[in-house]
Amino acid sequence: MARQEKKKDVVIVGLGWTGSIIGMELAQEGLEIVALERGPEQNTVPTFKYPQMIDELKYGVRFGLMQKPRNSTLTIRRTQAETALPYRSLGSFLPGDGVGGAGTHWNGQNWRPQLPEYKLRSYVEERWGAGIIPENMTLMDYPFSYDEMEPFFDRFERVAGISGKAGNINGDIIEGGNPFEAPRSRDYPMPPMPHTWDGEKFLNTTKAMGYHPFPSPGGIASTSYVNEYGMQMGPCNHCGFCERYGCYQYSKSSPQTSILDALRRMPNFSYRTGAEALRVEMAADGKTATGVTYFDEAAQEEVFQPADLVILAAYSLHNAHLMLVSGIGQPYDAVTGEGVTGKNYAYQITGGYSLHFKDESFNPFVGSGANGITLDDFSISQIDFEREGFIGGAYWRAGQTNGQPIRSMSLPAGTPSWGAGWKEAVGEWYGHAMGISAHGSHMAYKTNYLDLDPTYKDRHGRPLMRMTFNWQPNELRMNAFMERKIGEVVEQMAPDLSNPSFKKDGAQYDVRPYQTTHNVGGTIMGENATEGPLNRYSQAWTQHNVFVMGAGNFVQNTQYNPTGLVGGLAYWTAHAIRTQYLSNPRPLV
Repeated sequence: MARQEKKKDVVIVGLGWTGSIIGMELAQEGLEIVALERGPEQNTVPTFKYPQMIDELKYGVRFGLMQKPRNSTLTIRRTQAETALPYRSLGSFLPGDGVGGAGTHWNGQNWRPQLPEYKLRSYVEERWGAGIIPENMTLMDYPFSYDEMEPFFDRFERVAGISGKAGNINGDIIEGGNPFEAPRSRDYPMPPMPHTWDGEKFLNTTKAMGYHPFPSPGGIASTSYVNEYGMQMGPCNHCGFCERYGCYQYSKSSPQTSILDALRRMPNFSYRTGAEALRVEMAADGKTATGVTYFDEAAQEEVFQPADLVILAAYSLHNAHLMLVSGIGQPYDAVTGEGVTGKNYAYQITGGYSLHFKDESFNPFVGSGANGITLDDFSISQIDFEREGFIGGAYWRAGQTNGQPIRSMSLPAGTPSWGAGWKEAVGEWYGHAMGISAHGSHMAYKTNYLDLDPTYKDRHGRPLMRMTFNWQPNELRMNAFMERKIGEVVEQMAPDLSNPSFKKDGAQYDVRPYQTTHNVGGTIMGENATEGPLNRYSQAWTQHNVFVMGAGNFVQNTQYNPTGLVGGLAYWTAHAIRTQYLSNPRPLV
């Protein structure tokens, strides 16, 4: 029988970005809160201290801040005809481990979706008609508008400390910013980061071609900064250790830098590490949750934490798994199309060019996670979907993030992977290369989904979650389009050597190479209970005292990195709980 803890007002599963945000917001209401984090404690000091944190082998190659598949994994297949097998070696995506979650090891790219992306199905149908939507594509609108979300995007950007240059303030287009962005109420809290030579070359070339380049926005401090919680950031020194690393000098936006030390000082908030949530427990009638049962790693026993309000704020894939094993929402059935939990899993599609210049030095060791110049001229709002034959868009970026010698050695195509030939190429080309990347949207499909595996179980006896996912023709056509268009820019830049890296027609999903940790969908929001398991406030339709946070709530994936929308949604949900739910607990829709 599970040990039982004293009842709390709120139990939060996961202490990353969304768990920290909702914890702070509800702690300010005076509620007694406990957060459960499956991983270890992590602080800027001592966990991320210099020089230990910039160990490329430990963190960049061996994934020191990531969850190990031996402790937490899922099974993966590309189609229903295949047998799903466990994800045993990290590759395609890298969930974070410990306090701060994936917010400790991200690159810092922070965006608001473009205006069409909030009501994408309506946008497509009104402009081109429903006939251009592929039969297998489950294109959806979000159950909220950009105007409703704008104050919460602004709030997150100020808490996180985002550097950037506005391109549209209340409808006024600002020179030097992104003219295609949704209108914002004010500029970013910090000016943009200075860019490196590769970005300057890209800016000059694309501007001469009539495009609209602008500095990439991101959670990297360009100057000193203090947010509303009194948390301080110091200006980035361009050390090049952002992605896969914790920031040792308080320059990268993260739960540690932006919220956690302030949250720890709240007397009504506490958290437990080594506490792996196993299931959400339900009342006898199944209409409300009574708390969370978790596994205490130190005591090696199950523990029940009763609470009036349950917040699932773990990584998107873990939230979906918890909902499936706990019976929150009807599981999605890809054959019948019925059910909602596990529906609309989506990913991200990317590609890029490597450019090599014999007589130019780029100093690749000078970089940051959000460094560079971006182009949105081929974004969702700028593409004629009917003419081009796909639904979606991508942003392009030129900006070096690091010069780490093990995993960031850009060499010409055909270079041997080891030995004397490899060494000779390193001597000739290191520091003489730059890249241009395309980061594209990804639509949702009937055949891409999450459910419970019928064969494999975890160490607690629960079925593993099964991912069924493959690339679809729509995204591959978009990728080919971006390859052609970027190729025109590459031609203008006239490198000595260049080579593209884009998925080709007929490409199959491969879990081995890293792609992005932008796993979205599965716990989507909907206008009603037949569209998704959550309503517009991220509240479960079936149990009103369960709220679910994170990128799993996306109805399809935007062209941008997900953190900005994740943070905005967290503050949107927190506001709804504070102003509507606490005084009268009930379904809010």
